[in-house]
Amino acid sequence: MPATDAPESRDPEPPDSDASPVTGTHHASGQPLRSPAFRWFLSGQSISMVGSAMSPVALAFGVLEVTHSAAWLSLVTTAALVPMVAALLLGGSIADRHRRDTVLCLTSLGAGLTQVGVAFVLLAHLQPALLLPLSALNGIFQGLTKPALRGIVSNLAAGRGIQQASSLLASVRNTTRITGPATAGLLTASAGGGWAIAADAVSFLLAAACFARMSLPDPPPRAHDSDATMLGELLEGWAYFSSQPWIWTVTSAFAVFNALNMGVWQILGPVIANDTIGANGWGLVLGARGVGALLASVAMVKLTVRQPMAPALSLMSLSAVPLILLGIGVNTLWLAAAAFVSGVASEFFTVVWETVCNTHIPERLLSRVGAQDEFWSFVPIPLGQLSTPILVAAFGTTAVAVTGGGVAAVAMLVPLLVSSLRRISTVHAG
Repeated sequence: MPATDAPESRDPEPPDSDASPVTGTHHASGQPLRSPAFRWFLSGQSISMVGSAMSPVALAFGVLEVTHSAAWLSLVTTAALVPMVAALLLGGSIADRHRRDTVLCLTSLGAGLTQVGVAFVLLAHLQPALLLPLSALNGIFQGLTKPALRGIVSNLAAGRGIQQASSLLASVRNTTRITGPATAGLLTASAGGGWAIAADAVSFLLAAACFARMSLPDPPPRAHDSDATMLGELLEGWAYFSSQPWIWTVTSAFAVFNALNMGVWQILGPVIANDTIGANGWGLVLGARGVGALLASVAMVKLTVRQPMAPALSLMSLSAVPLILLGIGVNTLWLAAAAFVSGVASEFFTVVWETVCNTHIPERLLSRVGAQDEFWSFVPIPLGQLSTPILVAAFGTTAVAVTGGGVAAVAMLVPLLVSSLRRISTVHAG
């Protein structure tokens, strides 16, 4: 991986002449930890991530505890996923129009209150149908949150500080991905899934309190704001997104990758593991991936790659290798090693992508373009989840896993055909 800070003969041309250095930012700093606003944001996100990492385990066992039905668990998770994806585009427009700290405060408060409701239903053993509207509301708040998170880093950091801020946030996220599920498992086993969900609710409420302390000034006024409609702003975000091949080609690649990863790895993976490496081996594999991601995010606090997209996408192609190895039935050690590399690769890409987007997309469009990116990346996930069992019935687990891994690997390399993507820098040329 060509990591370097060496100067070049000249900066590469930016992918779009409109991608000027971020303007209208507040509390922006090349050293984000010196900014009180960033410290409050990091604190709020850290607390929220702990709860979010606990939630899947807590919800799964909490719902099964009440319903004893996998079908109900599927309904509850789907009830959250579909509204979340649907709310992404609206969330992008809201986050670009209003103060992002205010948006995060309100959406975290809403998510916390809905989780209070979920915890109450589980603890009181009420009718499980009540979980469906609560999950849908929680999904909506999550969908409104994600675009604000994509855009707010540019309000809190500048220059090389953007990558440092993204890396710090990624380090926290990956730490909680390792510790959160284990904590949820212990809390669920000792007190029940309802209490673990209650802890998640508290984390949202505490995060909202932290975001309320950030106090970012209002965004600078824009001449067309008074005449802009929500639909017009959504269309403006789409117009920018669709006009930038360096963005939409990556999004398209991840649409393919996510459909395969969420389908083959998350659904077929445990099935194959149950017949090969067992539950303990599968846990080791997932843990190895989390460790790889954590180490990569820590390294990226200091590591700078001047033109990072080619190595980032090339490494991401390696993230498909565990799918192939899973299909051919390798032992736990090899699969864990591949998962570790996959974790390193995926987190390296995540930090690079967030840095590049925050550097080159105009600040006033960041959340809307980020929402388009996430929306089109997430939409194929249900298709992948639903089609995997059908494909397995027709072609067998080995063929589906190996073919899925191969297609995912190739998909990650296709965007490199775009020359502006290969030249893009983490340091703005302006």
